[in-house]
Amino acid sequence: MSSFIDNRLIFSRERKYRIKRHLLFWGFWGLWYGMVRELNPFTYKNTGHFINPMITMIETFFLILPHAVLVYPMLYFILPRYIVTGKHIKASLWVLLLLILTACVGVILLLSIPWEKAGFFLNLKLFPSTSKDIWKIIQTSYVSAMLGALTAAALAAGFKLIKYYYLKNHRIQQLLKENIAAQLQILRAQVHPHFLFNTLNNIFSQTQTESPKGSKMIMGLSDMLRYILYEGQKPLVPLKQELLMINEYINLEKIRYGNKLDVHVLTPDKVDDIYIAPLLLLPFVENCFQHGTSHMLQDPWVNLTAEMKNTTLVMKLMNGKTTVSDNDQGNSGIGISNVKQRLDLLYKDKYDLQITEDDEVFIVDLWIELVRVADKVQAGTITQMQSTSAYT
Repeated sequence: MSSFIDNRLIFSRERKYRIKRHLLFWGFWGLWYGMVRELNPFTYKNTGHFINPMITMIETFFLILPHAVLVYPMLYFILPRYIVTGKHIKASLWVLLLLILTACVGVILLLSIPWEKAGFFLNLKLFPSTSKDIWKIIQTSYVSAMLGALTAAALAAGFKLIKYYYLKNHRIQQLLKENIAAQLQILRAQVHPHFLFNTLNNIFSQTQTESPKGSKMIMGLSDMLRYILYEGQKPLVPLKQELLMINEYINLEKIRYGNKLDVHVLTPDKVDDIYIAPLLLLPFVENCFQHGTSHMLQDPWVNLTAEMKNTTLVMKLMNGKTTVSDNDQGNSGIGISNVKQRLDLLYKDKYDLQITEDDEVFIVDLWIELVRVADKVQAGTITQMQSTSAYT
């Protein structure tokens, strides 16, 4: 139980745990920096005694306040944007600029506080404020920025990097488990696939003359099964194949509904070099028919629009619906939930999904930042590219 609480305190993104982490860090840093200043051997050598611990801690509080000017940009700007991405020269320039700013903030802070009044109230002699001691204040702020702030930022960045790589490794392990589970599921579905396809071909031959509509549906189903069984195992597939498979599925539904179904589909044509994780879009389309139009007794409709903006796929999917049972809502929720998990694992921070639902319409707005592959050789190594992009 204690380890769970510790892990949650360190890795949780909840606001209360983040506040606790920051308070612990500044408490630790203030105590450490105060002890270093209190036990400074040069002070003892010059004066013959150490500084009053209370004075040291109060002074330390005002000295570490400007450290935040460097620490927080380091954590949330320099580290993710420049250090993690390997732009070390730009990171160094930003650190240098923020160090100067930290020193300036420290000087302004120490000069703006009426130390005579504070010292009188506390009965302590703190920082002097006479003009002859201004250079002493500047020197103290400079040393605090160059040594204290830089050390604090390095310490905070170290903690942040440890957390970053731990979470990255955790995501990789989670993705591996998901892939293993998916592969096992596919293997279970692949029991004698050739037998299945041969059987479908035999049925197709029998129905060509007796039931042309049924024959067409069997051929479409055979193509879909082949895609799911073989292409579905790959980390990425051409977006063109994914869209063709979706169109095949919609065509099957058109045959089933006949003239009762109103379908409008608009997909991009020139997507030959764009790749996507397989079977990522189909659950949304399948959800339209299984939990939307199939429950509409009159005028069922589906509208699918997909377009490319550079390498970003923007999809808007709408379908008419009626109020369904709790059981149907649960099944639909499971399918959508699984897709969200795959999106989080494969396209973390590179997608946006908005789902709107009311009594008569179900709307899916999705954009995904995909990858452009120049040739098949590059496509063969795309797994590593995808894993890296999912965690940076």
